[in-house]
Amino acid sequence: MSAPVSAGTAQAWAVLDGDASLLARVSYSGPSGGLPARLPVRELARASVAVCSLAAAELASVRGRRPVARVRVDDEAVAAAFLSDRLVRLDGQAWTAFAPLSRFWRAADGWVRTHANYPHHRTALLGALGVPQDTGDQAVDAVDAVAEAIAGRAARDVEETVFAAGGLAVAVRTPQQWRASAQGASAARQPLLTTARIGDAPPRKGSGSGLPCAGLRVLDLTRVLAGPVATRTLALLGADVLRIDAPHLPEMQEAHNDTGAGKRSTALDLRDVADRRIFFELLDRADVVVTGYRPGALERFGLTPGELAERRPGLVSAQLSAWGRYGPWHERRGFDSLVQAACGIAVSEGPAEAPGALPAQALDHGTGYLLAAAVLRALTEQHREGGARLVELALTQTAHWLVHDLVHDLGNTAGGADVDALDLGRRLAETDSPMGRLRYALPPVSYEGGPSDWARPPGLLGTDTPTWQDG
Repeated sequence: MSAPVSAGTAQAWAVLDGDASLLARVSYSGPSGGLPARLPVRELARASVAVCSLAAAELASVRGRRPVARVRVDDEAVAAAFLSDRLVRLDGQAWTAFAPLSRFWRAADGWVRTHANYPHHRTALLGALGVPQDTGDQAVDAVDAVAEAIAGRAARDVEETVFAAGGLAVAVRTPQQWRASAQGASAARQPLLTTARIGDAPPRKGSGSGLPCAGLRVLDLTRVLAGPVATRTLALLGADVLRIDAPHLPEMQEAHNDTGAGKRSTALDLRDVADRRIFFELLDRADVVVTGYRPGALERFGLTPGELAERRPGLVSAQLSAWGRYGPWHERRGFDSLVQAACGIAVSEGPAEAPGALPAQALDHGTGYLLAAAVLRALTEQHREGGARLVELALTQTAHWLVHDLVHDLGNTAGGADVDALDLGRRLAETDSPMGRLRYALPPVSYEGGPSDWARPPGLLGTDTPTWQDG
């Protein structure tokens, strides 16, 4: 027998301003326990996937003029999807998601979490700590040198020093310490996500039968992991998704192997006049723009929501950030692991003597499905009322939802997760790709009559032409 609609699903659907009567179409199935944690991670996962699936079914109904299909959320499929970055294999080889200098470090008065997966972040971290740059990233002496440099300093001093140098480090805080901070207090006053009508445009027209996003064009200006999860979902649902990366910023093909399914990928430098012209030609035919860079990074190119809506009436703008567009940290870079450390999650999940982590990068994945759901709901409202739309999400707001608003269901509270011990084989698939034989997690977003897999595997980053598929 299927469980009743979860409280988390109802909460998220209400924030999305969805019709509450449609919740009766959601049910759950499959074995549970794939995301054990002290915090209600499973509830976050199933709720974010549920509302995304329901929003997809609703949009398909509106565009095809047919009843809203039923949604069944499979908890095993959800667990596999939230662990997708750990389950992906290329020619049998796993991807090591975190570099040696991306980890917890003991400071003089607590703990620090750093993120140094990208070379420029590693360089900034070592420079801020006074550690020589000529040490290989895998070398033991680099780790030892950073450990020694942090051990003698206060955690928040490390946080500020590394930030000032352009690096990424946060002091590990308890939930109470985060709420007492200026940034934490600002985040606590925000809803899970925000949606707004920011311009006028006529209503969209129905497209008959087919996938809910068929014929729609999505510009994807996001990087690991939440944004690519969202745009990967829009591609699953039929959108022509074109990812754009700046050629001067390093990116990991391994991450794209996980989140690039269904998309094409190109490189454009918005600082270059010719590339900027190509970008705006793409924008003039786009239906959705999703951005995942820190606030302020793209505005200098005329990419504020207001400017976008004025240039392209009826556009849906979706903006994602780590810390939100508010508070003293609003211009800081951030990643899931750092938000977990700052918001008190690491303390909640760790043993008494050290911080820990969630069983998956659940803030990223959960925010990604919520972002896709918000875009889908914005498109539905455009069919009914027209208008340009703006949706905004932040990892910290998802973290607040997890820590303060969600509750456990079915006693899924055990700490830790052993991916190899999970029976997720039937939730995985294999395909040939330009990189080799790829194993990947199947999509968890599902509704009756909906797609079960992506139409194409991920390709090589930056190698597609910067054009829409219809020319």
